[in-house]
Amino acid sequence: MADPKGFLTHRERENRPSRPIPVRIKDWKEVQGEQNTEVLQRQASRCMDCGIPFCHQGCPLGNLIPEWNDHTRRANFADAIERLHATNNFPEFTGRLCPAPCETACVLGINQPPVTIKQIEVSIIDRAFANGRVRAEEPEWLSGKTVAVVGSGPAGLAAAQQLGRAGHTVVVYERSDAVGGLLRYGIPEFKMEKAVLDRRLVQLRGEGIRFLTNVTIGGDGPDDLSLEQLRERFDAVVLATGSTVPRMLQVPGAEAEGVHAAMDFLVPANKEAHGAERGIDAEGKDVVIIGGGDTGADCLGTAHRHGARSVLQLEIMPTPPTERPEHQPWPTYPMLYKVTEAHEEGGDRTYGVSTVEVLADDEGRVRALTMVDGAFVDGRFQPVEGTEREIPAQLVLLAMGFVGPDESAASSEQIPRTRANTYERDADFATPLEGVFAAGDCGRGQSLIVWAIAEGRAAAAAVDRYLSGSTTLPAPIRPTDRPLTV
Repeated sequence: MADPKGFLTHRERENRPSRPIPVRIKDWKEVQGEQNTEVLQRQASRCMDCGIPFCHQGCPLGNLIPEWNDHTRRANFADAIERLHATNNFPEFTGRLCPAPCETACVLGINQPPVTIKQIEVSIIDRAFANGRVRAEEPEWLSGKTVAVVGSGPAGLAAAQQLGRAGHTVVVYERSDAVGGLLRYGIPEFKMEKAVLDRRLVQLRGEGIRFLTNVTIGGDGPDDLSLEQLRERFDAVVLATGSTVPRMLQVPGAEAEGVHAAMDFLVPANKEAHGAERGIDAEGKDVVIIGGGDTGADCLGTAHRHGARSVLQLEIMPTPPTERPEHQPWPTYPMLYKVTEAHEEGGDRTYGVSTVEVLADDEGRVRALTMVDGAFVDGRFQPVEGTEREIPAQLVLLAMGFVGPDESAASSEQIPRTRANTYERDADFATPLEGVFAAGDCGRGQSLIVWAIAEGRAAAAAVDRYLSGSTTLPAPIRPTDRPLTV
């Protein structure tokens, strides 16, 4: 421990700087900038090196946070990235996109602002890339076994890299035109520029991972393959297709023109950031986003960059508290009022409301929503009489979450679904189909990126054991593990 009194000397939490709002809403570049090295070291010194580091428990990957905090405090970034990569394949993704449950589990957070774990993490990996410390790691020997990974999101990429390093020949199939899954087209450029993804893919390709795009498993195109064909060609198959079916609005008028699932808006916006023509356009419109989570915030920031006239985000749950409530004690992950960079840029939020009806004009285009205030009674939303009102809307974006994997890669007849509409699997991530495994959101349901990477790593260990009889790959979680939430 470099400075045993660091958390007493430096009590202030200093976050990563953000670009000025009037500047950043005019482009698609990342909002947050680099952290000054001196500030980074000062923040790392606030780590208490606890006897029981609860941040380990808060992180599904079991990141060795006190160790790389200490190396950062000493400006020993070579050892810091070694300890960071020991548990996390892609810290540049989690450091930008994860909501940091490790920070809510930080012991310092009991009575002070917690350590800035997330910004230290992303600073370590960005320095490592800049200094040439991220290199391809080829396996010492080849097993002669082959594995197909379906889906190139964080779970699929993690599984592919781990299995490749174990000596197996890995091919990743992606139905889109580029590798990355939602990392590529679901996450807005202002949260993670795609150059961050591309530089990691250089390493994976250098390790022998092969990527095939524009191939839909279960599709009927000339290059598509069926799941049975994959099983015939490969010794094992890992399904990492994500949870991609959006939860839709079930109210009268929801079929009106201008009502879209969030991804129908975000995917073309990501392509627009790289020169494509604009897809669904928010410019000059009153935009209503139904859903108060991260996907809703992504729509909010994107609408700002389009030049929307107004943006309103609706959430059915009541306004969350700004401080940890008693029923969500440390070290659990509390549900708090969250102000993202997108919220800082403008727009309004309304909590405790539900949409009653979508109103359309004579040409079938959405013109307004009818919403009503309410409260939860015995777990059910109860509308308050007399609170119904109309709000203008020419574009409605549905960001109410996802309800499971679609039927393309594996139908429910091939692999049974659980009550949560995810692929059925056992304690080794294996589905009822011999040699077929499921990792990430398609197996656990919609979740965080850090859980997707952890699932990919753990599933890779299970596949390696299936192919080789044993494994030395780490398995940070089991399919039954759940986050520290109430």
